[in-house]
Amino acid sequence: MEDVLLNKKLQQITAVILRKKEELAEQKRHYHFYNHDVYVQLVPWRKNLIKIYAESISIDEEHTFQILEKWGIEVANLLTTLQLPLDIALEEISYYRNQIGEVITEQAKEENFSFDLFSKIISRYNLVVDKAVHWVSKSYMKDYIDKIQFAQYAIDELSIPVVRITKEIGVIPLVGEIDTHRAQILMENALKQGNTYRLSWLIIDLSAVPIIDTMVADQLFKVVAALKLIGIEVVLSGIRSEIALTMVQLGVKLNDIVTFNSLYVALDYANSRRQ
Repeated sequence: MEDVLLNKKLQQITAVILRKKEELAEQKRHYHFYNHDVYVQLVPWRKNLIKIYAESISIDEEHTFQILEKWGIEVANLLTTLQLPLDIALEEISYYRNQIGEVITEQAKEENFSFDLFSKIISRYNLVVDKAVHWVSKSYMKDYIDKIQFAQYAIDELSIPVVRITKEIGVIPLVGEIDTHRAQILMENALKQGNTYRLSWLIIDLSAVPIIDTMVADQLFKVVAALKLIGIEVVLSGIRSEIALTMVQLGVKLNDIVTFNSLYVALDYANSRRQ
């Protein structure tokens, strides 16, 4: 009987908060720094947060956590889409922790809850709020990292382009240092685009590569070997005098690879061999 009465009182608190949902959601309209369009898009998930907070008082805790997980993912997606910082969501969560906490306290006083019962309700409510912080932060960071990785992939693709010069000849103008990661992108782009364009010749221009050491040379050997397997001949251009001297000092030998000091000469060579 006592449990039934307690559940009824808890449901009453939930009902009071839900009745105030619109009012609570509108309280922040006048002092946010973001514009009206952003505000309009934030209001629905703010109302949803208040609803979750309210229902957490009277429904199963595990079910509340499942709802919060879904809510956190949706909020994180919205924030990253609108390019808003995580601070906004965390500030909203904190703000409504206090606002709804006051409603709970007022209702507990009206119902003459014991200190132990009130403490139990507040502790459970605070756990729900902490879970909200957890899921929003976790989801936001995942979305943020995914976007960074996607952007990095796009940058990598653009930094090592395959430029089609003629129907059968393509050029890859390399700029900057070649590390293991960029060498892998070079391999992937050269094979993919060389096959797509049905190239017979591919010129890898090293004019803007500051240094060629044994590691870079080894990566170039692998790219050349892979391209030959699909029927594409490779020429290296842009071998400057200082690069040539460094390679000799290091004992680097570009065996069986045709090299030229300029892209113009390499193009002329590829054209003459093609004919």
